[in-house]
Amino acid sequence: MKAEQHDTILVLDFGGQYSQLIARRVREQHVYSQIVPYTITAKEIKALAPKGLILSGGPSSVSAAESPRPDARIFDLGIPILGICYGLQIMAIMKGGEVERPLQKEYGFAHLTTLKKDSRLLQGIAPQSKVWMSHGDTVTSLPSYFSRVGATENCHYAVVEYPEKNWYGTQFHPEVAHTVEGNTIIANFVLDICQAQADWSMESFIELQIAEIRRIVGKKQVLCGLSGGVDSSVVAALIYKAIGDQLVCVFVNNGLLRKGEADLVLEVFRDNFNIRLQYADAQQQFLSQLKGVSDPEEKRKIIGRVFIEVFEQEARSVGKIDFLAQGTLYPDVIESMSPSGGPSVTIKSHHNVGGLPEDLRFTLLEPLRELFKDEVRLLGKELGLPDEIVFRHPFPGPGLGVRCVGEVTAERLDTLREVDAIFIDEIRKAGLYGDIWQALACLLPVKSVGVRGDERIYEEVCSLRAVTSEDAMTADWFPFPPEILQRTSTRICNEVGGVSRVLYDITSKPPGTIEWE
Repeated sequence: MKAEQHDTILVLDFGGQYSQLIARRVREQHVYSQIVPYTITAKEIKALAPKGLILSGGPSSVSAAESPRPDARIFDLGIPILGICYGLQIMAIMKGGEVERPLQKEYGFAHLTTLKKDSRLLQGIAPQSKVWMSHGDTVTSLPSYFSRVGATENCHYAVVEYPEKNWYGTQFHPEVAHTVEGNTIIANFVLDICQAQADWSMESFIELQIAEIRRIVGKKQVLCGLSGGVDSSVVAALIYKAIGDQLVCVFVNNGLLRKGEADLVLEVFRDNFNIRLQYADAQQQFLSQLKGVSDPEEKRKIIGRVFIEVFEQEARSVGKIDFLAQGTLYPDVIESMSPSGGPSVTIKSHHNVGGLPEDLRFTLLEPLRELFKDEVRLLGKELGLPDEIVFRHPFPGPGLGVRCVGEVTAERLDTLREVDAIFIDEIRKAGLYGDIWQALACLLPVKSVGVRGDERIYEEVCSLRAVTSEDAMTADWFPFPPEILQRTSTRICNEVGGVSRVLYDITSKPPGTIEWE
């Protein structure tokens, strides 16, 4: 879908850690948002016809000689502008104000005092409101015609405006949850000041994306590698809704899946959706190649290589294929885009994908590349996918191969599958699955003495792990009530042969990673 089909707010990215969050907050107002590099020209912005611009925060100091600055002509476009943190400072200095670096930087909570009750940006905001500051530089002198409408104890110009031009700025970050009334500020800018229509929804996305897929694909065939994960499942369901049997899905069972996972994928997509699905049972092929291998990096390489071999074989058996569908999401697009680069494109033609041979060339079809993860889940629900797929925790591409620490064997995988199934079952019974970003079990390459009945045993040790996170860049261990861990441990030791001891991993990321390997 193309942004111009909806009212759009552009977020000019100056490298700030919260740029994606700004875009998400705008979309929560049911208005489409798009992140673009700060180097985008005024001419390019005009062609996109946005209803407003938001200048993001950034790590640079505006006083630095080579600090990033936008095209000065953006201020001549006649559209509303909101500068946040660095965005406020760059707007101030480019329009004749002054910015300095005080002796003391400001990070953390502050209390905003509203100085002008009729400011459109601050409508509905309490006279005293908690906000989140994160800045080194600060505005010390406003440009002509600007006025201050909000202040904190340590920030004289916490909120400024030039209402005749619809230019506004906040030194704090309204997009973060710590700013209590931040969503109201974003809504005031997007819906009132910019007058954007709140018509961005999953229903409209589906309708327009189906039309776009049909336009691009025509009568040709699309191949989709289906893993059972959220992204590939939603891609498959969306494309199938658009072109039906022109879509062919390939599901490779590498033997490294969780308990019942292959059956779930086959039931949902082949039996319920009636999608053309090629099922490749390659379990023995993967296991034979992994025999005797313990090094985690070598395991990953082997799993990736064998997958390509199997996928290539399946792709050739389908016949003439022109498009390869991928579950690329908006964060993937943004991360591949340097702040100094240009706007992203929708379709990358004739790209050699994922190590496939040179004679297997496809045009990539990436219908989710405008969406964030939570939006993909909403889309999946709209398309009728079951909760077991839509809301499942992340699962690594190499599967249980990186959770079976040490050598991977059929016996150890079966043991790990049972441990994992019990852990997830107890989490679901406790009603905690939705509170956890990712829960997993690992089988460790050590053994421990235990007692089962009157018999001494010497069996393997498993480690359970559950974390909370927003983006997987950092993660904290989940504080289970002790009785849940106790019940899980008892079930594992009683029901799973080959495990004599259960551990719970309380390592945060950093220093640890979420997965063990």
